[in-house]
Amino acid sequence: MADVKYYDVIQKPVITEKSMDAMGEKKYTFLVHTDATKTQIKEAVEKMFAGTKVKSVNTMNLDGKKKRRGTAVGKTAKAKKAIVQLTAESADIEIFEGL
Repeated sequence: MADVKYYDVIQKPVITEKSMDAMGEKKYTFLVHTDATKTQIKEAVEKMFAGTKVKSVNTMNLDGKKKRRGTAVGKTAKAKKAIVQLTAESADIEIFEGL
């Protein structure tokens, strides 16, 4: 496994209708490093966003899709998605404010 630092774990937020609806329940969705574990994701969220307290982390591995361009066949890159549930007394994550 690669040496993954906390600032390399979270790559970008996932902004979809489903993830925006889940924010009412304090669930936030991120694309994360493919080698990151649940404990690393929890530590990264608590360090990067002040005042947050993580209750649970659910992860899913997304395989690359098959893509074709003419006769050439290839695959897109694999990804890993994490849904982070914050505790009730935790502060909200500000990057999602105003969306």
